Amino acid sequence: MVAITLNDAAKIAADNGQTKKAGIIAQFAEKSDLLGAMSFEGIAGNAVNYLQEGELPTVASRGIGESYVANAGTFTSQTDALYIYGGEVTLDRFIHQTQGAEVMSRYETTKVKALSVAITTALIGGSNATDPTSLDGLQTRITESTQLIDAGSTAGGAALSLKKLDLLIDSVESPTHLLMSRAMRRKFMAAFRSSTFPNIRMDKNDLGEMIISYGDLPILVGYPPMKNTQLLPFTEAASSGGATATSIYCVNLGEDGVVGISNGGISVRELGEQNDAPEMKTRIEWYLGLADYSPYARARLRYIGDLDIVA
Repeated sequence: MVAITLNDAAKIAADNGQTKKAGIIAQFAEKSDLLGAMSFEGIAGNAVNYLQEGELPTVASRGIGESYVANAGTFTSQTDALYIYGGEVTLDRFIHQTQGAEVMSRYETTKVKALSVAITTALIGGSNATDPTSLDGLQTRITESTQLIDAGSTAGGAALSLKKLDLLIDSVESPTHLLMSRAMRRKFMAAFRSSTFPNIRMDKNDLGEMIISYGDLPILVGYPPMKNTQLLPFTEAASSGGATATSIYCVNLGEDGVVGISNGGISVRELGEQNDAPEMKTRIEWYLGLADYSPYARARLRYIGDLDIVA
């Protein structure tokens, strides 16, 4: 099935007269740049089965009258399931009536913000073995030696070397984005201001928002600043010396790469006043999963310390 972005899904909902649903879908894309950049494929059922490329088949040149050796290469069968992410908003009917429906909208916005944080966090570090209700994120999926790159062996974490970053990018087929923490992105901004690294660029998008790129790859940082939470902080285990490191991911977010899967998209249900309490309720749910259609669609550079970027 065709994969579409959340902004495209919001436009479809708006065209169908689902104004409230369109607004909430757009908020998910706004609250998480990763969710906004990803495409989501609609599936039937509760899982998707696919073949992930393994070893390529052999080919050869041949002489006249000679034959080829027939073979098909290898593939690995993969199954990725859907998981239930959501929440409910309740508001006393008195507040709803005396202060207007816009109060409920404010509560719904904060619920979407919290869901965006939870889903984005799961897409990076989720582990179904640790939490059976969670999808497996990139950190859990990336185990191949070719896709898991060490920044170095310095105690406490090594400085990010652009040579290692280039190796990370070269490990991904058709890369589209880099994913890192806000703190790590600030190091790219500092390197840009020093004029030492010309491959680092700062531009503005159509909305006037600042976009930091390395080469042609935009840098994603997940969700906006939040109290008591941040994406990919310097709390990962270093190769030695404690939990003071972070990682950078390179991904292909195209339809043949790392893709979200969903059944029915984002559901927004206004349940009205409840029978057992004078409360108005809205339920927001998303049956969501993650598929990586190629093992070369994602790679991780780990053991990066809280140090300035070096060449």
